[in-house]
Amino acid sequence: MKAAVCYAFGEPLRIEEVELDAPHRGEVRVRIAATAICHSDVHLIRGQWSADLPVLAGHEAAGIVESTGEGVTSVAPGDRVVVSLLRSCGRCFHCERGNGHLCEGTFALNSESRLRDASGTAIRQGIFVGAFAEAVVVDHSQLVKIPERMPMDRAALLGCGVITGTGAVWNSARVRAGESVVVVGAGGVGLNAIQAAALEGASPIVAVDRVASKLAAARRFGATEAVAEGVRPFVKKLTNRRGADHVFVTVGSTDAVSQAMSLVRPGGTVVVVGMPDWKATASLRVADLVWNEQRVIGCRMGSTRLQSDVPRLIDLYLGGRLKLDELISECYPLERINEAIEAMEGGEALRNMVVF
Repeated sequence: MKAAVCYAFGEPLRIEEVELDAPHRGEVRVRIAATAICHSDVHLIRGQWSADLPVLAGHEAAGIVESTGEGVTSVAPGDRVVVSLLRSCGRCFHCERGNGHLCEGTFALNSESRLRDASGTAIRQGIFVGAFAEAVVVDHSQLVKIPERMPMDRAALLGCGVITGTGAVWNSARVRAGESVVVVGAGGVGLNAIQAAALEGASPIVAVDRVASKLAAARRFGATEAVAEGVRPFVKKLTNRRGADHVFVTVGSTDAVSQAMSLVRPGGTVVVVGMPDWKATASLRVADLVWNEQRVIGCRMGSTRLQSDVPRLIDLYLGGRLKLDELISECYPLERINEAIEAMEGGEALRNMVVF
């Protein structure tokens, strides 16, 4: 099968034929129909996250089940599925408490590769999926069945960006109607935080970004205000000098985290969603946290429960209430994946898509 493999950080991905083993116990082989390009994939192939090479990135996908390993009962060949990076064993401390996104279980796929290049060299499965390829082998817990009328490219978006943005609002922060929200970063994750806040009845909803086209998109997704400069005085004026109830940082920037602390009200919450470099740190005034009772919380993948959150999002989309069509900037064949990545890095694209 064809795959786009990273052999050197910062260099173009190489399109080549690779071998994919049959699924082992608890695993599923999926023929990929569409894969979205997420900033996390770019962090990986640019060497901003430590990784063994060669590596196959891509983690936001949808496809059709081809075969299953021993013991798999949740899906069967022919099922249409969303593929996510989230794995859950169902037995560990976190899984038993309903927090499968924090699963600490052990999976064979964490240490064993099912991928090899023509020379027999093992290829690492990047971000637990490796979906810049015609097929993947993943754990059965990473899959959610989808209805026939759900388009595959739209379904792929539910593997990461959409569940992260909406989940940050609904699951992590639990935003309520009438509360004020600021979203720093109007990319794929940020737009979904904005539309989740709008669906919840939050007001005002302020989008912050440096790119004019993304601020325009933010308004289409439900932002009541959009601002690029002078953010702090703008938010303070809008909220009677108090600051916002919730500030979501959806970009991987430590400066944005520091900025968020100046935008949140006493008793308010900063939700850090975007992933920076592994060693990045941010400076915070601890006295402000104590005196103002401000909270800073991390949000991993929107605290998502795949088997309940993805069907909810599909129902919202099919009911005309969730915007997914508007997230896709352009579709590319696998052979043009490097063009798709470069276009996304240019800052204008929301989600570029590789379709098979």
